[in-house]
Amino acid sequence: MNAVTVNPGATNPDLVIRRGNIADGFGGELYEADVAITNGRITEVGKVSAKGREEIDAKGKLVAPGFVDVHTHYDGQVTWSQDITPSSQNGVTTAIMGNCGVGFAPCKPSDHQRLIELMEGVEDIPEPVLSAGIPWSWESFPDYLGWLSKRQFDIDIGAQLPHAALRVYVMGERGARRDPSTAEDNKAMAGLAGEAVRAGALGFSTSRTLNHRTSTGDYTPTLKAGEDELTAIAGAMHGVGRSVLQFVLDLSTLHEDLPMMLRVAENTRCPISFSITQNDKAPRRYRQTLDEINKAAERGLSITAQIAARPVGLLLGLELSRNPFQTHPSYGAIAKLPLKERLARLRQAEVRAAILSETPTSTDDPLFFRPNYDKMYLLDNPPDYEQPVENALGAQARRQGKRPEELAYDAMLSDEGRGMLYVPFLNYADGNLDATREMLCDPCSVPGLSDGGAHCGIICDASFPTYLLTHWTRDRKRGEKLSIPFVVAAQSRKTALSVGLSDRGVIAPGFKADVNVIDYDRLHLHPPKVHYDLPVGGRRLLQQVDGYDATIVSGVVTRRAGAATGKRPGRLVRGAQGRLN
Repeated sequence: MNAVTVNPGATNPDLVIRRGNIADGFGGELYEADVAITNGRITEVGKVSAKGREEIDAKGKLVAPGFVDVHTHYDGQVTWSQDITPSSQNGVTTAIMGNCGVGFAPCKPSDHQRLIELMEGVEDIPEPVLSAGIPWSWESFPDYLGWLSKRQFDIDIGAQLPHAALRVYVMGERGARRDPSTAEDNKAMAGLAGEAVRAGALGFSTSRTLNHRTSTGDYTPTLKAGEDELTAIAGAMHGVGRSVLQFVLDLSTLHEDLPMMLRVAENTRCPISFSITQNDKAPRRYRQTLDEINKAAERGLSITAQIAARPVGLLLGLELSRNPFQTHPSYGAIAKLPLKERLARLRQAEVRAAILSETPTSTDDPLFFRPNYDKMYLLDNPPDYEQPVENALGAQARRQGKRPEELAYDAMLSDEGRGMLYVPFLNYADGNLDATREMLCDPCSVPGLSDGGAHCGIICDASFPTYLLTHWTRDRKRGEKLSIPFVVAAQSRKTALSVGLSDRGVIAPGFKADVNVIDYDRLHLHPPKVHYDLPVGGRRLLQQVDGYDATIVSGVVTRRAGAATGKRPGRLVRGAQGRLN
């Protein structure tokens, strides 16, 4: 890719992308064309005769709309960083935060720590990072948006109103204890929800899963919120503007919560978005759920299922939040040592023997489980997220006549203690991704659940947009692939429309000039690595990605050949039509 600057003229476009293979976001076949951009909008697609002030030679490259990620958790990061990494490194040009009912507005000063503990527990963003990074320059949700609207980013951001913050703000300790709301509470929450939409909230999010707890072990304040509470909030939001309700449901209560969610949609006409995954306990339940929401769609309801692009899986390692030996007493005795010192001790034969001889102690941590080595894999370079079951450590150990614990122990000590293990716990009940493909192809689904900005020490899924291209359109060997036009449309136009953003997600005249120029053959995800670049040296997992020749936001090149240009044209998106401030 070459960029050339020419003398500006009155009729010159700001930027012309030449001879790219266009995946325009509408789902049709690829075609070769030029793309002209002026004042942040696409002005021409086809044979562009005018010379651009800047030109990009995209011959042989894939040119696609910028991706819209509807499920991220950058609520804190956007207050201390202008670079929304790792999403912006993966072709994302718009990220929607405030998912799963957690966030930082509205919030009274006395509840700052409570919301930090909730975010730390639910999304694995460390308390010291949040406490040091968040300036708390707001109280109300409109104030939060107003503060963000003054900032500049490398991509656009949109915000949803988080239910937990709203509930605690209105109900105080009663809300945190999950007490039923009163009619007065519902009226107050509804009023603030309508105010949030008028200020530019794209939606509202809530969680009803037992897995979402504070860092002190308490369930999320929204776990058992009543249907009357949700209906009041949804009705108020939809009454003042288009907004989406995002739900996280629990498999154990799905038979109650799914019908309730559909009734809220029916009674308020508010669009609904929620996550569907394949679960080992009921590996075909996803089909029944998809059938139910498709029937609801036939009745005129707007229901969207968010689908993960690969297994939702935990990463285990010595630098990470969890590892298979974390509750072994002999490991616990050295767990707080710096990595280098811990590694030296773990290499001692007597320490190894002691740890391997012990039984894990019990814990009520919802993300901890007694290791199942028949579901645990090594993650090499390139990382393979669809490995056959014979690659699992349990199967390897049986072939080698060893205990799987030995293989796990030695794997984590590799690469100077930076070796990682991968445990897929959702979307992998069959040992392949056929169910994921089926869900991605459902007409009521969009890609989601990347959780960008969250799970800093245990999950690294913000690379979903890249994985959708590398694995699903090019590299998959254990089943059917998906086409490039389908994947591009799914994570650009379709995701944009699912949150009410009708001004982006396609390459066509008049649309917002958010564009990726991709060296498709070189597009490559590296294994996750730990970086200590959050406030106070906080840790997070990142994946290097190769192959994005250029990412363009509002007509400005923000990344070139994988490196940031330092330009930050990204802004807060206010409201469903994408009005920018």
